[in-house]
Amino acid sequence: MRVRAFVPDLMDRSRLSAPEVSVEFVPDPATLLDGEADLFVVDLARPGALEAVCSDSADLGRVVGFAPHVDEAVIGGARSAGLAEVLPRSAFFRRFPEVGSGG
Repeated sequence: MRVRAFVPDLMDRSRLSAPEVSVEFVPDPATLLDGEADLFVVDLARPGALEAVCSDSADLGRVVGFAPHVDEAVIGGARSAGLAEVLPRSAFFRRFPEVGSGG
């Protein structure tokens, strides 16, 4: 599975691994959806991330976002925008092997 990810934090990047998953990191949320992937992952807590994935993301593939559980406005905005899945940060990293495999 090919994953494109906007995840600037190096510690978070190190946690994005799963069997048979190849992750490509992008430096700018505006470029996340420019490439091809089976799954797009975005750290919604970063400036510009929510706006970048909410514009025209429906036709590009599965977009999964994460944010701190206390950031209800961002989580709610991402869900309203139609992201495939929006998870609290801790749940996302706990479930990434499942999420990354398409489950």
